[in-house]
Amino acid sequence: MNPWGQYAPELVTDLYELTMAESFLREGMNSEATFSLFVRDYPEDRSCFVSAGLQSLLQILPDFRFSDESLKYLVSLGKFCTELIEYLRDFRFSGSIRAIPEGRIFFAQEPILEVTAPIVEAQVIETLVVNMIQLDTMLASKAARVSAVASGKELIDFGMRRTHGVDASLKAARASYLAGFAGTSNLLAGKIYGIPVFGTMAHSYVTSFHSELDSFHAFARAFPDSSVLLIDTYDCIAGAFKAVEVATTLRNRGKKLLGVRLDSGDLADLSRKVRLILDEAGFPEVKIMASGNLDEYEVERLLSSGARIDSFAVGTRLGVSADAPYLDIAYKLVEYEGRPILKLSSGKKTWIGQKQVHRFYGADGKMNFDRVCLLDTEVKEGEPLLEPVMQGGQRVGEPESLAQIRARFSDEWRKLPEKFRSIHPGGIYPVEVCQPLKDLDNKTARLRRREEVEDRLEKGIGELGNLAARLFP
Repeated sequence: MNPWGQYAPELVTDLYELTMAESFLREGMNSEATFSLFVRDYPEDRSCFVSAGLQSLLQILPDFRFSDESLKYLVSLGKFCTELIEYLRDFRFSGSIRAIPEGRIFFAQEPILEVTAPIVEAQVIETLVVNMIQLDTMLASKAARVSAVASGKELIDFGMRRTHGVDASLKAARASYLAGFAGTSNLLAGKIYGIPVFGTMAHSYVTSFHSELDSFHAFARAFPDSSVLLIDTYDCIAGAFKAVEVATTLRNRGKKLLGVRLDSGDLADLSRKVRLILDEAGFPEVKIMASGNLDEYEVERLLSSGARIDSFAVGTRLGVSADAPYLDIAYKLVEYEGRPILKLSSGKKTWIGQKQVHRFYGADGKMNFDRVCLLDTEVKEGEPLLEPVMQGGQRVGEPESLAQIRARFSDEWRKLPEKFRSIHPGGIYPVEVCQPLKDLDNKTARLRRREEVEDRLEKGIGELGNLAARLFP
């Protein structure tokens, strides 16, 4: 199934993926390769990530094809040979993928997934893999931070109108629900993913009536069992007293007002005053919702200052992950034709070979440390995190439901020590690298550097001679 409707998933790629593919094919290079996806480092105030996006990727890859329309477009560019176009006409992803399941916690420098396939196949899907995992993981990790400070209060995604496109809004709704939110205002996400949907009213609704009270009564007549009244259009305290009038009318009809929403002003102070008004009027069950430029920092501040808020509607700052709008995520070749591949670029070093992440727990059942090892290294203790999710180009097992993934996150989050759940983390979670991986990495680095020096010396003798002749005629 194509989640982008008219868009072709096979063209969710960068030009250089196909230019490299053509060169590989010309050189007869299409042996098995392994690419590893990982996040290099943490954004500010982050100490962990929540795995997300895998199910969407697995939904696309088994049916990943180049349509006639897409091939026609590629031909029109005038950049590719006939052999590449014909190769793409028959393209099928035939490889395997091992991955950390969605909803699990992982850390910087750990492989999130590893793709093993003929190198052209693995290269062609690179951009798709990075794009889908990066955005969902970034959003789920942001949502988890809001959940961490909410102290069990209800959280709702309100970010659709300001996310960076419709697809991003769907991902934000799904990722936030995965990470503990109660639901979303996004009806399309509700339909696609089965997420509970929530909504109140806009200020335009209130101002379209002759009076605020008229608008409240009209809305309550339409929704006598689920009305949440937006009470800050003119004066929040006056609006609260009018909400009491509506609540009284509903009670007399055997119905009840569900809640009121605050969207501006000093939310902590206003929530306390509104709570007092509702309670003294005999409506302690009416909930108070808050919205308006909320994120984990603001939710934490409000609750620590004694705000009487039952539900937070979190929008823009969640939907765009405002304080950390991207992850430094990379998809790097780590093995080709059975030999380990190493990148030595300054600040962008990679760990070589096919790998596994093993998690170790303390006596209290909390996560203690992780260890990254070569895949074939025997580890008697520890829980392996990467699981086979595709083999021979097909999914392994049935698709997981969002409810299963949400439950996994909840269990995983409880096992993460408090100092790493905090939005002001108290350190870096320990990720070790096992000795066999270090040894192979060092051996490969030494070999690669020696080859570079020998190659330079071999080519440099003639070049230096020519240079000397020009400098000293």
